[in-house]
Amino acid sequence: MIIQAPEKDPAGFLSGLFAAMVAAADPQELLPGRLPGPPRGRTVVVGAGKAAAAMARAVEEHWQGPLSGLVVTRYGHGLPCRRIEVIEAGHPLPDSTGSRAAERVLELVGGLSREDLVLVLLSGGGSALLTLPARGLTLADLRETNRRLLASGAPIEDINCVRKHLSAITGGRLALACRPAEVVTFAISDVPGDDPAVIASGPTVADPSTFADALEVVRHYKVDLPGSVLRHLEAGADETPKPGDLRLAHDRFELLATPTSALDAAASAARAGGVEPTVLGADLQGEARDVAAEHARLVRRLLAASEPSAERSPDRTPLLILSGGETTVTVSGTGRGGRNTEYLLALALALEKRGLGDRPAYALAADTDGIDGTEENAGAFLYPDTLARANAAGIDPLRSLANNDSYTFFAALGDLLVTGPTRTNVNDFRAILAL
Repeated sequence: MIIQAPEKDPAGFLSGLFAAMVAAADPQELLPGRLPGPPRGRTVVVGAGKAAAAMARAVEEHWQGPLSGLVVTRYGHGLPCRRIEVIEAGHPLPDSTGSRAAERVLELVGGLSREDLVLVLLSGGGSALLTLPARGLTLADLRETNRRLLASGAPIEDINCVRKHLSAITGGRLALACRPAEVVTFAISDVPGDDPAVIASGPTVADPSTFADALEVVRHYKVDLPGSVLRHLEAGADETPKPGDLRLAHDRFELLATPTSALDAAASAARAGGVEPTVLGADLQGEARDVAAEHARLVRRLLAASEPSAERSPDRTPLLILSGGETTVTVSGTGRGGRNTEYLLALALALEKRGLGDRPAYALAADTDGIDGTEENAGAFLYPDTLARANAAGIDPLRSLANNDSYTFFAALGDLLVTGPTRTNVNDFRAILAL
């Protein structure tokens, strides 16, 4: 991959780093050589997530022996497979297509023997795509709960804690349904810390969280749940399997890619382009606008350290800050936007407030799955003249931020990054470049 020099094409340079991060999580490159040998009996493939179709195709192309199965991915993220059925369903809000697919997954793994093998393919988005309401709940209950959780500002691990305790398939329940067959899970992580119990809400691993934990999340974030859902959590019946459960003792779980490994690939690409990055880590969390303000302060401190003094000359080496992780947005407005465009809009305002002297700043923030929130863009670009162009066009950036309308803001300027579905997901990519 050829990386553009930052001085010649700043946006092209940042795009190249994003592409390097996405490429590092390509299932076609990650699965070959990791698959187990065929069993004496049947091989059944099931899975869910934004990378599910790409993972299924990789299994098909490299599997030595017969297989069948079904995976669920987001609308628009599918790929044709010959032996594994690919179903597209709703995300981030689950729909009836995904719920029926989850029922079929349980049917496919039911009645297997000890000589059979279940390959489970998981990636980000699997929690919504593999939605099957617990006894006494409806899909409408779970849709409304998901909507309110996503708007609450809760981090993904807390959201998934609640989801697991409303589900008939996640939180280790899929693994129990596969018994006594061997279960091997391959996962691409999109969560901070890469906890298998959080990735896609952990359908094949023990769940350390409890109904009491789920209720604490609801209370802490003041989520107003439907009455049936609250009663289900308060009843606390049918707890998920816990660590140490012997029924899960012989299952395997393998991580194919993580946000850290993918961000490392972006950092290596930056070095290949002649820039040594400051890497903040791949597990950053917090409100998007708060993270942006913190990053603006960091940029100013690092640039101030390079300013000339009586003892030294100015350092004009490009400054590059990289980070990953998943921010949150507590929605209070009625606009359109995702966490990455909200981060960029807040960053633009914070950088303008602090001032960078004569150092022009560029930034890119995008989701590695190719979709930021519910819109068609992966993210957006920030240029040194972004706010000036907005003001000239009569667009108030402060009002846009207050209304959670960052997508509309960047769309009006023509600064969205649109990649289409990448069919993988290792969380968000953020880069700030000062020349």
